[in-house]
Amino acid sequence: MLPLAGILARTSWGDLGAHLTAEPTVRALRLSLVVSLWALGLSLLLGVPLAWLLARAPFPGKAFVRSLVLLPMVLPPTVGGVALLLAFGRRGLLGPWLEDAFGITLPFHTSGAVLAATFVAMPFLVISLEGALGGLRPRYEETAASLGASPVRVFLTVTLPMVAPGLIAGAALTWARALGEFGATITFAGNLPGATQTLPLQVYLLLQDSPEAATSVSLLLLAIAMVVLVALRGRWTGTPGGRRNSASRPAPPDRDETAATSAQAAPSAPAAPSAPAGPAAPAGPAAQEGPASTSGPVPSEPWPLHADVTGFTRLTLDADPGTTIAVVGPNGAGKTTLLRALLGLTPRAHATLRLGAADVTGLPTHRRGVAWVPQDGALFPHLNALANTAYALRARGVPRAEARREAQGWLDRLGVGHLAHRRPAELSGGQAGRVALARALAARPRLLLLDEPLAALDQTTRARVRHTLRGHLADFGGVCLIVTHDPVEAVSLADRVLVLENGRAVQDEPPAEVTRHPRSPWVARMLGRNAWPGTAVPDGLALDGGGHLVVAEPLPAGGEALAVIAPESVSVHRERPTGSPRNVWPGTVREITSGGSRLRLLITSPHAPELIAEITPQAAADLGLADGVHVWTSVKATEATVVPL
Repeated sequence: MLPLAGILARTSWGDLGAHLTAEPTVRALRLSLVVSLWALGLSLLLGVPLAWLLARAPFPGKAFVRSLVLLPMVLPPTVGGVALLLAFGRRGLLGPWLEDAFGITLPFHTSGAVLAATFVAMPFLVISLEGALGGLRPRYEETAASLGASPVRVFLTVTLPMVAPGLIAGAALTWARALGEFGATITFAGNLPGATQTLPLQVYLLLQDSPEAATSVSLLLLAIAMVVLVALRGRWTGTPGGRRNSASRPAPPDRDETAATSAQAAPSAPAAPSAPAGPAAPAGPAAQEGPASTSGPVPSEPWPLHADVTGFTRLTLDADPGTTIAVVGPNGAGKTTLLRALLGLTPRAHATLRLGAADVTGLPTHRRGVAWVPQDGALFPHLNALANTAYALRARGVPRAEARREAQGWLDRLGVGHLAHRRPAELSGGQAGRVALARALAARPRLLLLDEPLAALDQTTRARVRHTLRGHLADFGGVCLIVTHDPVEAVSLADRVLVLENGRAVQDEPPAEVTRHPRSPWVARMLGRNAWPGTAVPDGLALDGGGHLVVAEPLPAGGEALAVIAPESVSVHRERPTGSPRNVWPGTVREITSGGSRLRLLITSPHAPELIAEITPQAAADLGLADGVHVWTSVKATEATVVPL
């Protein structure tokens, strides 16, 4: 604060105008602006690709290149000037060649001042833009590619707008640093009036002859620097794509907008005609939270699926047009890897993919006709809901007006048409999920990939959107894969359930069969059942965790098998039971939780794996159950189902 106060205290305010309008000062200011703007242009031309490489491209020696880029920020400017002189001077490494071949002389010329300013200032642009690119989640760009946008279009319409705050901040800092450059300029380009004598050099000269004028010019440079910093207001450290007031603007609650907003909903525009790869959406007020309209025409060309996936996830997948497959499995089972392999976005797995008669294996993501909805939707934060939904259509060359009409139709069908002009930050989680789904359906895909599309919704909204989604999938002419952890979604939306564990398909059958005979302990537990793996023996199962289970219908001895026991089939007693049960174990109650009108007990035993039992609250009270109480459990042989693994 004291140095700044010193400038303010020593400024001759009465002579300030005369000092700043003096001919040498005006000439130096004009030259400084020319040099700094040229330096900014060169920094943008060279720094933007360099920042992209450092943020996105792995290559040998990357850390060394980054150190070279940042070196001018810590190098004394005069040392930088000496280095430039030894490189581009008349006796430097490249100077003689530049002069002989092109007649270019950089030292003691305005171009030399530009080069010196660029050398010192460009790192500010690179470090700011690299940070913005590094903070940008790849999911936005990957989603844009899955909607049919080429790499150039993705960069111009998604990447660049989302990192614009970092780019603008870096450019402003670069310009301000170039405007104030002194050491490298005077060492490399000299101090020639009208050619290389910039405003900082003018301050240096004025200090010798007119200290008051030097103070006035210093105040001007100080004011310019402060204006730049105040204008940025810390935005260069913000999150790419963020809004300054997004944190203070709460998203509206997710509710049934049918009743609450019917008066405000905009009139619907008629949807554009359907394309062969997807149904057109009839617009109108019928697009509410109730049953989905299915009056849209079915695609004229079906898209069966055949995929051979190798790598971490290994399976062969065949599906007829109109099939919906729920992909389930524990964390790390390979569900997301499967989706990304079908998109061609991961080195962990490779998919030989055929959609209809077309082999799309060798095509890039944006030409496969595979639309993807990530778990968080990945709505582009700089576009409103209508522009997000129309993005895929515009990427395919559909005229703007037609794309917006069709996008509005899809939003109307999913009950969010009245939110068309809101940005993603102004939408609740459920509303954003429906907009993301509308965007994927509007893309007219051959294959639709949904990664937990309803995970962000509350139970009531989830039921409504699930009902709407089921109607849309009934009209979809391709194949849809839905990753989910919700058994209700798997049963209600899917024609088949694909169970993955450790990258392998454990089961691929209709939901009813998976429910009756789950072949995975994880799926059985997801369905709320006890699942005990073991080895088949003549009368039942030798359990992997120790113990023995007697079943009414044993499998051939020696094979790996899974016993499935419903919680309601487990009886709980305070004393050892007598009678018909052939499976009886002592245990201890470790946890009691409420499950609707019944209680679920977690019971551990040294003679059997953990067991979940389900009883009524009245029975629990009669038995005096609580955590730590010793009990006996029993399971009839007829209540245990054994399936081979």
